[in-house]
Amino acid sequence: MKPHLLLIEPMMPEIEAALDSAYTVHRWQRDTLPVDAPIRAIATGGGTGVPRAVMDALPALEVIAINGIGTDAVDLVECARRQIAVTVTRDVLTDDVADLAMALMLASLRDLLPGDRLVRDGLWGKEGLPLARKVSGAKLGIVGMGQVGQAIARRAQAFSMQVSYFSRRNLDLPSTPFVNDLVALAAQSDILVVAASGGAQSRNLINREVIEALGPSGLLVNVARGTVVDEQALVVALQEKRLGRAALDVFVDEPNVPEALKTMSNVVLQPHRASATLETRQAMGKLVIDNLAAHFAGRPLVTPVIT
Repeated sequence: MKPHLLLIEPMMPEIEAALDSAYTVHRWQRDTLPVDAPIRAIATGGGTGVPRAVMDALPALEVIAINGIGTDAVDLVECARRQIAVTVTRDVLTDDVADLAMALMLASLRDLLPGDRLVRDGLWGKEGLPLARKVSGAKLGIVGMGQVGQAIARRAQAFSMQVSYFSRRNLDLPSTPFVNDLVALAAQSDILVVAASGGAQSRNLINREVIEALGPSGLLVNVARGTVVDEQALVVALQEKRLGRAALDVFVDEPNVPEALKTMSNVVLQPHRASATLETRQAMGKLVIDNLAAHFAGRPLVTPVIT
């Protein structure tokens, strides 16, 4: 008999087909639960995670496979207490997230979106654009120096950027200074990229003081979690020109984005799609499948958070 699985976030058709083949899949309808089914596994995304009410309603739950690297939307303490295994899809989306961080820097500082609109609107030769900002050689501060942060640093060094970072500890990285004061890092940076993990420990880590230290010529890029940045302080700083620019892939209350951000020409917005490439989503889905298969076969999990 196939194990029962609750699919909370949709996945690629071929991945869902593989899940349907191996499991009795129940697709989550918000505010309703298949309470009569002995759900033993959940497949979900990092953004939605597993609402606590869902977890509490599933006494037979054994494993949660997250299609992403964020665990802040899953109660890991409760999972550990109940001995529920948790897996993520680490190692396969690092490059895409780092690539998008660089793309956001370029799009913002080189005014790619205003330039695109000028050409599309037939205004080339009739109107001009202000001079953009140079990317190569800029001073880059990275907040969070895990796999994604280090991948961003490698790319930035190819642009001759001067890279420094803030993290929970000094990693003694060659040619990449550690700065143990986040405000000081922001003050010395032209660009501050947020690549830190989400969760209670990092909520509003990028606060008003950090934003103001980055200053009216600075660019804030967030490819981490919306909660890491004090979103209201960010909006006010942009409105009052105490921060120069922002380029954001993530927000506090997704998919809801503050209306003020949508009206600002100095802001680049993306719909939380840093890992949204065909190749990476296929690799992530395969890891979800492999982790679930390993659990039900009694083998070690491939990429566990909790075993």
